[in-house]
Amino acid sequence: MVKFAVAPFMAPNVKPSGQQYEIKHGDRRAVVTEVGATLREYFVGPERIVDGFSQDEICSAGRGQLLAPWPNRIRDGFYEFAGENNQLPINEVARHNAIHGLVRWLPWHPLEHEAHRVRVAVTLPAQPGYPFTLGLEVAYEVAATGLRVTATARNLGGRAAPYGFGQHPYLTAGTELVDDVVVTVPASSRLVVDERMIPTGERVAADWQAGRRLGDLALDAAFTDLETSDGFWHVQLEGRYVVRLWGESSLPYVQLFSGDSLPPGQRRRGLAIEPMSCPANAFQTGEAVIVLEPGREISHSWGLQP
Repeated sequence: MVKFAVAPFMAPNVKPSGQQYEIKHGDRRAVVTEVGATLREYFVGPERIVDGFSQDEICSAGRGQLLAPWPNRIRDGFYEFAGENNQLPINEVARHNAIHGLVRWLPWHPLEHEAHRVRVAVTLPAQPGYPFTLGLEVAYEVAATGLRVTATARNLGGRAAPYGFGQHPYLTAGTELVDDVVVTVPASSRLVVDERMIPTGERVAADWQAGRRLGDLALDAAFTDLETSDGFWHVQLEGRYVVRLWGESSLPYVQLFSGDSLPPGQRRRGLAIEPMSCPANAFQTGEAVIVLEPGREISHSWGLQP
């Protein structure tokens, strides 16, 4: 008879988001969680840059979560790939969409943890609706220039897999509400969406390049045709201080969400700025979907200044 060692139960008072990985450089400090590899906090000195959540809370409204193997929504959770129909769980029930991927609530395990850097990983197993096996890693690093996030996906299976990436940080520039921030987005186009927040295929001109005070505008929109410099674009928030989120040109879409639909106490407290490799409903339309062949991997980077 083969006997297996039985792992003891974990100690009581486990945090809802699991282990907490703190990284620091100078006066910059970030906290990444085991559950979802989520960016829970980022401070520069006393200034809060990421509007996150406490270690005693469950992450709400996608705060800081990684969005893979797709960001944003898939209408009815249905898509066809390589001649096969797939049905994902509907987790945005009111609009009957599948939203924000499959790894937000999985426990990620640490590969390395230094004072200024942490790297965590998870295996996403093949499952109904997404019958592909991926290995995912994300590295968070704090330096004098700010915070850098690099996410890598590798196809571990024997068949090609559709893939997209995004992340969902809410940012603050030191104002009580986002009404008082000036937002600059280097985009010439904005995607038009229907009542279910699914793109219609139409694009209209964007007018945020010179900066706009958000005021009482309810914003939940994807911008694209982003102007880059040396392969990077920047979205800026200017309030009591200035925060910039940058993304690589491999992340050619950015979603901005002012949080108007969130519960009291969270509503309009931070502006979600979500770098994305593809837009909503990409698995249905095919727009910017990455096809990962067996053994292939791809990485995307974004970050925060200061």
